[in-house]
Amino acid sequence: MASSKDYLQFILEQLSDLEEITYRAMMGEYILYYRGKIVGGIYDDRLLVKPIKSAVSYMPEAAYELPYEGAKEMLLVDNVDDKEFLAGLFRAMYDELPAPKKKKIDSFKLAIDMFSDDFMEDGHSDWVEQEREEL
Repeated sequence: MASSKDYLQFILEQLSDLEEITYRAMMGEYILYYRGKIVGGIYDDRLLVKPIKSAVSYMPEAAYELPYEGAKEMLLVDNVDDKEFLAGLFRAMYDELPAPKKKKIDSFKLAIDMFSDDFMEDGHSDWVEQEREEL
């Protein structure tokens, strides 16, 4: 069952005290980001977060649930009505969350941009500039 946009909007409103909360729709569900790092997501109208030490400490009684069949278990956030609780949870988790992975194409473009004067002189500088603006 896909998650509803109404539930997404409710969770985003509950997290509105935090800066840099973003999301990405994926197969009817929503991945949530806090300051560029994946913190969890909305699956079947449930807020689930990564089961990292800080989240387990913050919610010691939280149930482990599967976001979808075949996935790793995540922690169910039951207390979604408490804005302060949610903000505290996301803040507590932030430092422990892994940094976003660089996309291979970004690394390739950077290598071209930095090390290939010949490439740039051959009329490709417009393409690199356009791609850089899109990043």
